[in-house]
Amino acid sequence: MLLCLNESPFLMENKPLPYAEIRRQLNEGTRTCVGLVQQYLEQIDSFNAEYNVFLEVYRDEALEKAALIDHKFKQGNPGSLAGMVIGIKDLLTYENHGSQAGSQILNGFKSSFTGTAVQRLIDADAIIIGRQNCDEFGMGSTNENSSFGPVLNFANKKHVAGGSSGGSAVAVQAGMCHVSIGTDTGGSIRMPASFCGISGLKPTYGLVSRWGLIAYASSFDSIGPMGHFVEDLDLVMNLMAGPDEQDSTVVAKSNQSTKFFRKIAYIKEIVEHPSLQAEIRKAFFMQVAQLEKAGYQVESVDFPYIDQMLPTYYVLTTAEASSNLSRFDGVKFGHRTENPHDLMDLYKKTRDEGFGEEVKRRIMLGTFVLSADYYDAYYTKAQKVRRLIQEKTDQILGGYDFIISPTTSSTAYALGEKTTDPLQMYLGDLFTVQANVTGLPAISVPMGSDEQDLPMGFQFMGPRFSESSLVEIAKLITHKF
Repeated sequence: MLLCLNESPFLMENKPLPYAEIRRQLNEGTRTCVGLVQQYLEQIDSFNAEYNVFLEVYRDEALEKAALIDHKFKQGNPGSLAGMVIGIKDLLTYENHGSQAGSQILNGFKSSFTGTAVQRLIDADAIIIGRQNCDEFGMGSTNENSSFGPVLNFANKKHVAGGSSGGSAVAVQAGMCHVSIGTDTGGSIRMPASFCGISGLKPTYGLVSRWGLIAYASSFDSIGPMGHFVEDLDLVMNLMAGPDEQDSTVVAKSNQSTKFFRKIAYIKEIVEHPSLQAEIRKAFFMQVAQLEKAGYQVESVDFPYIDQMLPTYYVLTTAEASSNLSRFDGVKFGHRTENPHDLMDLYKKTRDEGFGEEVKRRIMLGTFVLSADYYDAYYTKAQKVRRLIQEKTDQILGGYDFIISPTTSSTAYALGEKTTDPLQMYLGDLFTVQANVTGLPAISVPMGSDEQDLPMGFQFMGPRFSESSLVEIAKLITHKF
């Protein structure tokens, strides 16, 4: 049966196909990898310029790789991801390819190595089709902070895609690739997944190597997959995960306890938050009823640190950003100002010219909280509050299988709606940052659309290394849409 290409590739009766079905057809010889890549390229040619999704498309090498994998199918030895077409966020390095982090400070930079997570996918015969637009250095919730311009939401191009992995989300949403690999520092996988009506998985901190990820905040950053099908996310995650000698923070996945309570918690202060859109609240409780019908006991719990969550997150992440981004100085790589007077002038002008306004704002905030006069008042105190948030979250998960919430407080913002007020923009991360502050895994899955046909998202958060359980519980929601 031929595919319907008038909306998105790999659609049969206007529904995306899971990788298992694509793989079956590849095994049977009724579909080829070259054909798959060509269809994705057609979709990119049709929509990429309008929606600003891919910064670079690896057209020729993707087709060459596809031809090699087709030969492997004929020989009977394809890899476990053979024929899966993947796009990567512009924060991930790929040898001899551009990596700019959505910034002009890295204009012209090409990586000398491939990051561990990307390399493991390539080794499994995945096909990398291009690098995707994102907020500069992952700093943003709308993808409007990219130096290459905003990514537009495929559901309605007057609205944002979400950030910072907006290009990665829209690439899947618009059928430009099967799966995208994004990064999540405070919700940057889950928020755009919610805004674009797809699924996104943020793993346990330390499960996936960060080697090859251009750092924003090292103790928060995570690499994870985005796609239509949670089963595909689980498959990709299991391949990317595991120890890596290049990243000392990676830990071997522990055996998750088999003890299940058949109980799920939601945080009362979140579902009663005044910023929560009424349609999202209604849809959320409809899904709660679905979970109860499936045999789960769903209860509300109190969380006393809601008001401290975002300040803790932003104090710590800006401090780490201040340190991590100090390496971009115009000396070793990337943009360099012309005709500086001296070395200090070179540093100042290069960074002023190369960094966008939001990145400069966060660097200055981070430098301030790390300064000698304010270190204890802000940075040290935020570390202590982070520990309290971790302990309270672990306490809840000591008696419940999962914590659930809407992924975001509203559907996708209109373009420009939040850019004039950074504080309002930061509030958009309120429902997602808990997983990053605590290092726990979380998944966002679609839960329908609002009256404007803008997608809404439902989030599950679980104990450490509970990714497979999150995928299984998420199926109860995703199979309805």
